[in-house]
Amino acid sequence: MISTVALVALGGAIGAACRYLVGVAVFRMAGPLEFPLAVLGVNVIGSLLMGVFVAVAAHKGLTHLGPFMMTGLLGGFTTFSAFSLETVSLIERGSYGAASAYVALSVGLSILGLMLGLMATRGVLT
Repeated sequence: MISTVALVALGGAIGAACRYLVGVAVFRMAGPLEFPLAVLGVNVIGSLLMGVFVAVAAHKGLTHLGPFMMTGLLGGFTTFSAFSLETVSLIERGSYGAASAYVALSVGLSILGLMLGLMATRGVLT
């Protein structure tokens, strides 16, 4: 049990660091943005990677890595709480259209990313 918690913590630290680095990279490439592109990006990428992991783990018998990968690394990388904060910030600034687009794109593209990750990986593995 303790080793599993340690793996979740390690994965979470790695995921959070990666999320931070994506935010820095987006800021350096695009400058300050009104639209929370970095958070949207990590949520979509994280969902895609979750789909890839689920397919690979099921195919290769690696489900024991789930706590590290899914709860830790990808849980630390994706940002639902940041997503919620960014959405409320857009609403408070009166950017209702951007807030609606952000919610729709975040949810829709994250689900699509997970589906694509599953399909692409299952196609490679079968």
